Amino acid sequence: MSVDASVDTVRGSLRLQVELTVADGEVLALLGPNGAGKSTFVRILAGLLRPDRGRVVVDGEVWDDGVTFVPAHRRGLGMVFQDALLFPHLSVADNVAFGLRTRGTRRGAARERATDWLARVGLEGLGDRRPAELSGGQAQRAALARALVGDPSLLLLDEPLSALDARTRLAVRAELRRHLAGFAGSTVLVTHDPVDALALADRVVVVEEGCVVQTGTPVEVSRRPRTDYVARLVGLALLPGTGDGTLVRLDGGGTVAVAEETSGPVFAAVRPESVALYSTRPEGSPRNVWPAQVVGATPHGATVRCELAGEVPLVADVTAASFAEMGLAPGAEVWASVKASEVAVYAR
Repeated sequence: MSVDASVDTVRGSLRLQVELTVADGEVLALLGPNGAGKSTFVRILAGLLRPDRGRVVVDGEVWDDGVTFVPAHRRGLGMVFQDALLFPHLSVADNVAFGLRTRGTRRGAARERATDWLARVGLEGLGDRRPAELSGGQAQRAALARALVGDPSLLLLDEPLSALDARTRLAVRAELRRHLAGFAGSTVLVTHDPVDALALADRVVVVEEGCVVQTGTPVEVSRRPRTDYVARLVGLALLPGTGDGTLVRLDGGGTVAVAEETSGPVFAAVRPESVALYSTRPEGSPRNVWPAQVVGATPHGATVRCELAGEVPLVADVTAASFAEMGLAPGAEVWASVKASEVAVYAR
């Protein structure tokens, strides 16, 4: 393992307790809400903060163990923040070359490597500009080049795309994915955006209130969320309960019919596209049908995502036309139906 880190520290009202490893060539995403402690953890990895207790070991070298402490400027790492944080008085090329120069690389050699990296990130010919002359996307590309030019053992990305507009974000995300695929070191990506985590990471660690609550591949985390926060991020209704044959008796009351027999503490997860809404109780004998009330409605791509309250809280995606025809404004009373085969069930 390239990175082995364990942190136990208190920052204000938050106690951060996180332990993880990151292999060479692996991209690990720290996913969680604002205030969960993600950025604090990354700043400890970078040597910008010292934990109360813990250790940081990279490629077998101790960076921090409570006795030994390697300052940030001596750690073999690169870092990209939410804002590019380029020096405004330096040219773009000199910004990229800055870390090399502080480590003793001669000016000509540092400038040559910086120019090479600017070409790699699509900024060829822009090295003599000042940062103020770059767009937001170009500035983040320059920040990425600055982070990678020194061949770091560890790359830290702290919300690197969150300050970009939607169109620029798509382009820079694709660029970042390409460079991460060729990066031999370890990468830790901090984000609260599940799309960034799913698109860029090999493994996801979910942090809530300073603690790890779930870990797995992006597919595992998105298909089987273990907290309501993660479920909402990936668009699922997460229903904790107890399996009883082909029924799940929910902790909050109500039951959900499922396709396969189950027992013990479980989660039942329902995707928004699996929920059908009706103005009146549907005919026939569907196994899952409940009265509900629309309590929220948000445009979501080509559909409208409706949040439903009732015996079984759900989220449903409906077309804009159906939303208008059924009068699905907040407060509307509806019937919701889900096929038993569309309910995913897994152990808690």
